[in-house]
Amino acid sequence: MTEAIVRRHLQKALACGDAHVTFDRAVKGLPVRLRGAVPAGMPHSPWQLVEHLRLAQADLLEFCVSRHYREKRWPADYWPRSAAPRSAAAWARSVAAFRRDRRAMQRLVSMPSTDLSAPVPSGEAHQTYLREFLLILDHSAYHVGQLVLVRRALGAWPEAA
Repeated sequence: MTEAIVRRHLQKALACGDAHVTFDRAVKGLPVRLRGAVPAGMPHSPWQLVEHLRLAQADLLEFCVSRHYREKRWPADYWPRSAAPRSAAAWARSVAAFRRDRRAMQRLVSMPSTDLSAPVPSGEAHQTYLREFLLILDHSAYHVGQLVLVRRALGAWPEAA
């Protein structure tokens, strides 16, 4: 398999869900009143999951592109403090930032100058670009799946969609 084929597969996986619900579908049409709701027996609200997805993806992007990357504090720097966004605008900003950073990851993976097998400059030898791209795909799929379950528990998942 050529590197160009791997790049196309990674770029496509970042763009759409294939076997998974996409982030865009998971956030579409969620009523404002439910964004901060934590269903009984579940640990997170939709807001916490969306903001966690944004924060984690932004961190991985920064890790891949910044030679001056500084490791974040777990879990404080990866999860919002509040179950609810401060406003509808905060929700919109988080969703837009996730999409913007996802496009940046797609650009990075498509650049021939990004050696997929090379270690990320600010990381360790095992932390290659390919590993980081796969990590963000896996992480996003997991938490988008959680978001779908939370929406179902809140009665806010469009089953017919």
